[in-house]
Amino acid sequence: MIVRSLIAALAAGGIAAATNPSPVTFSRDVAPILQKHCQTCHRPGEAAPMSFLTYRETRPWAKAIRESVLLRKMPPWFADPRFGKFANDRSLSQSDISTLASWAENGAPEGDPKDLPPPRKFIEGWNIGQPDAIVEMPTEFHVPASGTIDYQYIVIPGGFTEDKWVQMAEVRPGNRALVHHMIAFVRPPGSKWLREAKPGVPFVPKKQGAGRRDGDETEGEFLVGFAPGSMPEVLKPGQGKLIKAGSDFVFQMHYTANGKAGTDRTRIGLTFAKETPAERVLTLAVQNRKFAIPPGDPNYEVHADITFQDTAALLAMLPHMHLRGKDFEYRLVYPDGRSEILLRVPKYSFSWQLSYYLQEPRALTKGARIECTAHYDNSANNPENPDPTKEVRWGDQSWDEMMAGFFDVAFDAQKNPETLLKKQTKPAGGHSGETAGGN
Repeated sequence: MIVRSLIAALAAGGIAAATNPSPVTFSRDVAPILQKHCQTCHRPGEAAPMSFLTYRETRPWAKAIRESVLLRKMPPWFADPRFGKFANDRSLSQSDISTLASWAENGAPEGDPKDLPPPRKFIEGWNIGQPDAIVEMPTEFHVPASGTIDYQYIVIPGGFTEDKWVQMAEVRPGNRALVHHMIAFVRPPGSKWLREAKPGVPFVPKKQGAGRRDGDETEGEFLVGFAPGSMPEVLKPGQGKLIKAGSDFVFQMHYTANGKAGTDRTRIGLTFAKETPAERVLTLAVQNRKFAIPPGDPNYEVHADITFQDTAALLAMLPHMHLRGKDFEYRLVYPDGRSEILLRVPKYSFSWQLSYYLQEPRALTKGARIECTAHYDNSANNPENPDPTKEVRWGDQSWDEMMAGFFDVAFDAQKNPETLLKKQTKPAGGHSGETAGGN
């Protein structure tokens, strides 16, 4: 009888072991998730303030990781899942969220180090691998401890004697604490834009923001940019951004004083296509500069749109607003009047300037229109609002506002890009697009 009872107990234990999953461990379960979704930023020298490369580095943050993933604050991803499918979707699956939460709730055990996956390989200082060319500010820029700092424009001769096609580009700020954002433009040969600027010397145009004089508008093409949360520009084989022989680079630098003086020397890395691509990629923008957000308005609406005059393919979108930005939507309107939502960002975050790369390019035919609608919260209920008592208009500084729907298009590399849009619209990466008044 005793033997029979013992056998029954052992059998029951075996069944329990088979039905109860083993505890979640860092080595076997958590590390693969961190490698795939987190370590690009959470490693030394990158944007995140802590590293998640090893168990010892990650363990102190277990509870914070649990909270962030349960609230879907991390990884940052703001696209409404009901509209569009995106190749760079950072959001975690429910299974991954449950794994990370379970690990933290059960004491964050390490497990057997033999279960660790091989470590991801990173090129120190670059996410695109070792670049073919590096373009750097010639000298450091000194940022004061306080005060408003105008946009600085730095013209850097490219020195290319033949056309170059860029397949990958990445911005590396010299001082992330002081660089609010940066855009690298390509200034083609013969351009009069910033003609008063001396090569390598920071230059401030006489008027900035919405008050620019005629002739101060950008005449370069948007190459690559940096803002919190942004990722490198990586194009598919057969695509490229053109740098014509004799072109200059223009670094548009926006610095923000943070109470401690410092210096910055930003650089960009470029990887060139091995052969002339079939498709040229251009970054354009739908913009509205003519809005005026009333004091205290919790839901001010602004519209803008742009119409295509030739065929192209839509590749990616990047909505941009400032601290009062609330939500942003892109729509594709077909020539026959049909409309489709391409991207909806219901909770915009100024802290994370994310690009959304379509899983499949969308055809843009002649007469097709991209429409954008944005809402702003200028009320006291917005904790990010610098001053809810003031009317807000377009401006360069964070306490001003912007309404810009950036997007990338691909088209036949042999075509003139000016055929894509209406005559008054310049392919100028940040200063182009048709606008309609806000209400």
